[in-house]
Amino acid sequence: MSLMEAPVARREFGLTKPRSIVDGDRIRTVPLALSGRFMRSNKNEFPCQLNEVSVEHMMLTSPVLVSNGEKIIVYLDHLGGLEGEVTRPITGGFHLRLNITTRKREKLAAQLTWLINRAELSGLEARRHDRVTVSNKTVALRYGGDTAVECRLLDISLSGASLETPVRPDVGMEVLVGKQNAIVRRHHEQGIGVEFVQVREANNLQGLVG
Repeated sequence: MSLMEAPVARREFGLTKPRSIVDGDRIRTVPLALSGRFMRSNKNEFPCQLNEVSVEHMMLTSPVLVSNGEKIIVYLDHLGGLEGEVTRPITGGFHLRLNITTRKREKLAAQLTWLINRAELSGLEARRHDRVTVSNKTVALRYGGDTAVECRLLDISLSGASLETPVRPDVGMEVLVGKQNAIVRRHHEQGIGVEFVQVREANNLQGLVG
């Protein structure tokens, strides 16, 4: 399946011909502003903002100077965690070459296509796919085989969720959040942030937020 044919993109957008992140064999770079942070190899994290993106490269601004060839993990709203290598430090930021699998590229293409078409969606559809803050909702977190704990769901989006929990499964561990397969991408003061293995359709999240 080509990036243009990513089925999640066509279903989620409700558009006959959504603008795509790819154009035939040409991979497009598009302007897109998303807030986030990145983690260096020493596990220190710093704020950043996405300015331009394709399924292969990103350009980000950051107050922290990074080195050419440095490997980092960047966490961005709506996109989750992405690994890459710095290809060119610039004043106030850097260019990043993504190191992702074909499956991850398909997922990223679907996410980016939705994001660049959000302006064409109705207000209701756009709100359905944004990050949603959740109140008084618990969900089962399963990891390490048979281990299961109840966690408070802090917020959720198509690409992942934030959970309040005293347990800290290792970053990179596969877990189940409710019935959603996910990967632990970060630890924070209240618990963990997870990324769904597949981009979720909005109606498939009702079991978590309904």
